[in-house]
Amino acid sequence: MIRLAYAFAECYLADAMHSLGEMTEYAAEACREDMDRFFQIFSISGYASRFEKGDPCVVSGLSGTELYGRIMEACGLKQPDTAPPLVRYHAGEYYWSGYILGYMQWLTGITFSGLFQRLRFSDFIRAYPALHTASEEKAADVLIECYHNRGMTTRLQAYRKRLGLSQKALSKAADVNLRTLQQYEVRDKNINHAAADKIISLAAALSCRPEDLLEM
Repeated sequence: MIRLAYAFAECYLADAMHSLGEMTEYAAEACREDMDRFFQIFSISGYASRFEKGDPCVVSGLSGTELYGRIMEACGLKQPDTAPPLVRYHAGEYYWSGYILGYMQWLTGITFSGLFQRLRFSDFIRAYPALHTASEEKAADVLIECYHNRGMTTRLQAYRKRLGLSQKALSKAADVNLRTLQQYEVRDKNINHAAADKIISLAAALSCRPEDLLEM
């Protein structure tokens, strides 16, 4: 288990996780928000920093629906006209994603903005099937590992930069889709699972062996 610094007193943790779970579910399901965009809004609203400090008025004093409304209001954004609070008897993938995000932020002390510099909301959704029945500690460990891996340079990126090539230039030289190349470099796609012809083509353009591009 990786622990950097608890963000705030543990007595507020359960409320904080539940509030973020509700907020995330409401934003995603009732308001149909683009969640990566929404968490950027959350990060600049002023409410993220209050949440990170454990401000009781924010982590315990607001429901998820109220928190969503305050965030949008703080950023001068129009809220949906008809989006009543959700009532759920079984937490789903959106609630779980916000719930675990709250636990991760408390556990590591990393700001929400910092977490979403490397993680995407889709990372939480993809993790849900395998981890929603696991303990909070286990789920957080997996996602924190993903966070740290995103900060490490891939072999593909290292070879490309060594030759002074842009992503666009390498994409053209190797005849590999630019978006796919970018996903390999940030580990959104696992290059180890790429088709052999793609790896061979990239290696030829980078003057290295195909196996040099695989991640261990």
